[in-house]
Amino acid sequence: MFAERIQHLTSSIIREILAAAQQPGVISFAGGLPAAGSFPEPDWSVLPTYVKQYGMSEGEPELREAIAADARAKGIRCDANQVLVLSGSQQGLDLVSKLFIDPHSSVLVESPTYLAALQSFRLFQADCQGVPLKGNGLDMATFESQVRDHKPRFAYLIPSFQNPSGTCYDVAARRETAAMLDQYGLPLLEDEPYCELDYDTIEKPPICSLLQRAPWIYQGSFSKILMPGLRVGYLIAHPSLIAPLVRLKQAADLHTNRPGQWLALDYLRSAEKPQRLARLQSFYRERRDAFAAALDEEFADIAEWQVPSGGLFFWLKLKQVRDTRPLLKPALEAGVAFMPGEAFFAEENPPHGYIRLNFSHTEPELMVEGLRRLRKVLETQ
Repeated sequence: MFAERIQHLTSSIIREILAAAQQPGVISFAGGLPAAGSFPEPDWSVLPTYVKQYGMSEGEPELREAIAADARAKGIRCDANQVLVLSGSQQGLDLVSKLFIDPHSSVLVESPTYLAALQSFRLFQADCQGVPLKGNGLDMATFESQVRDHKPRFAYLIPSFQNPSGTCYDVAARRETAAMLDQYGLPLLEDEPYCELDYDTIEKPPICSLLQRAPWIYQGSFSKILMPGLRVGYLIAHPSLIAPLVRLKQAADLHTNRPGQWLALDYLRSAEKPQRLARLQSFYRERRDAFAAALDEEFADIAEWQVPSGGLFFWLKLKQVRDTRPLLKPALEAGVAFMPGEAFFAEENPPHGYIRLNFSHTEPELMVEGLRRLRKVLETQ
């Protein structure tokens, strides 16, 4: 009765865990939720009448101009005609999958990588090939061998404060990656939902700004800096790619919600944007530092980690290597939620012993207690 691809449709473990974590008394380190206290309070009473009507599939012209100007300030060579406003950046993964992937097409991803990207690519029956992260970038020898051996349709990378690992490619790694993409003419999908959440002022030019000939798509989001409930994101595409992406968007949902686009434009145009972003970075920097201190207190002898320079996650390697998936149920019963690391790997037999912990959504006074509960589960299961 159903299309064959439905056999490849998997439920999101994150959504399942988040649903379970809503139970009273559960301290959740599982999701990537921004802190509710970081959300602005928009004045909806001044919402213009025109945004109540249908709009353009590409997005509001003024918003696209503002996004393009912001991208050019980062070094991306583009204009507003290359911008497509999305119903959340997750939609970009779906559109790019439809554009590039046939059954058994290869796609290069970081290892580990964003779980929902794997879910989207696999729905279209992609064979995802993982490239390990090494230091402040990719393992370039593996990257090149995967390109030669599998001839992927595109590479999906999250170079700034990567989800789940928190890795931020340094400038040398970005240049080396761009050179490799250019050498093979490999299209790049560069996903940057966390790049504004920078707590240590790191230089991070977009990889697509360094490309000379490889096609590219750069994807961003307003969910982390405004509010995720808006479901407003965007992509900027190489001129050769934007037209089919617009047609795919038209076929999907006609256009992104216009009130959300209006609010995103108000943010980008605001004279207070730098101050608001600085306050947001300070807010999350304090939470990151509080979580790092709590980890030092509770996990120093049982795990290893790097303090992330931005983003929303700590990536822990347990000193006792074990499959972390069976720990989910007892952890929830103990009143704490986390993300098993195995879910983030493309490999059929993923490496064990990793967990991802989110620090943004938990009040600092609950962090130590949550980690104590998780440690007890690790020690008793």
